[in-house]
Amino acid sequence: MTKDLYATAAETAALLREGKRYRRERLQAADMITVTEAASLLNVDGSTMATWIIGGRCIGLAGPDGTLRFPRWQFEPSVWSAIQLIGRALGTQEPWLILGFLETPAPALEGLTPRVALERGTAVERVLAAAIDNAH
Repeated sequence: MTKDLYATAAETAALLREGKRYRRERLQAADMITVTEAASLLNVDGSTMATWIIGGRCIGLAGPDGTLRFPRWQFEPSVWSAIQLIGRALGTQEPWLILGFLETPAPALEGLTPRVALERGTAVERVLAAAIDNAH
């Protein structure tokens, strides 16, 4: 007997619930900051932050209530300069996908997450190569 290639309705519902729980918890994590805090950190206004999110320059994550939160670490120079390039390499500007890539260990980076690799001085080209591999 072969296993069905598709998830059942119950399995799909469980996966969706788990995804919602993950997003809710991630938005409440200690490293997340508000639009006001991010704008202040970068000495810009909230509308600039919104423009940057739309353009893929930064990771702004919308919560279920529509409020935005930002991982503070993305504004470190070693990561900040790579965010938009990583989105392009992944073929997306979807903030949750970019965040997922940056926070998932990558075999091409000796098991480091791309974020940690960048913070440790790994060349952005290596991280972009990992992103391109991830996108395919």
